[in-house]
Amino acid sequence: MATSQNQYEINKTEEEWRKSLTPEQFHVLRKHGTERAGTSALDKQYGQGTYVCAGCGQPLFTSETKYNSRTGWPSFYAPLEDAIASSVDRTLFMVRTEVHCNRCGGHLGHVFDDGPAPTGKRYCMNGVALDFKPE
Repeated sequence: MATSQNQYEINKTEEEWRKSLTPEQFHVLRKHGTERAGTSALDKQYGQGTYVCAGCGQPLFTSETKYNSRTGWPSFYAPLEDAIASSVDRTLFMVRTEVHCNRCGGHLGHVFDDGPAPTGKRYCMNGVALDFKPE
């Protein structure tokens, strides 16, 4: 689990991130924001392909692990191997597991224990933090 910005392969200053991301992407990826439920076109994207980090292009999830969680956010039951890092998020008066890109440290969303088999996990991701690369 990466805990310090300097532990990531890709490091940029805040200004460099602002220049390379849209305001919405910067808010989510760099400031740990959350997009409104139901606003991402990726929630209803079910084509074959790979979901990559919008900050650095790291492959994170495949369409094979995507499912409709009916939450309004793109959801997956498993990430690609060695694609993510996690940390404890104690905001909003609860404890959650926050998911980050392990290459740039960008905030992607959270993981919950209410997903489908085979993992039982629900990686609830902000669509603005992802780009979809069709096969």
